[in-house]
Amino acid sequence: MADDQLFVERARGDYAVRKPDSERASAVLPTQAEAIARARELKPDKPPLVERVRHTTGGKPDKWRKP
Repeated sequence: MADDQLFVERARGDYAVRKPDSERASAVLPTQAEAIARARELKPDKPPLVERVRHTTGGKPDKWRKP
């Protein structure tokens, strides 16, 4: 996975936009949709990977998805 990839993950009730292996988030927002939008602003050429937050037919919370 490239170092320029961004991740959207749950963080204490909010959603953090992070780079791989980073100590701090690039942004922390109240909703997943806002975090995805911010990640798209930061890296418009590459879709972020989004942490699943519930069980679905497409995956479980321990999986990543593209928005």
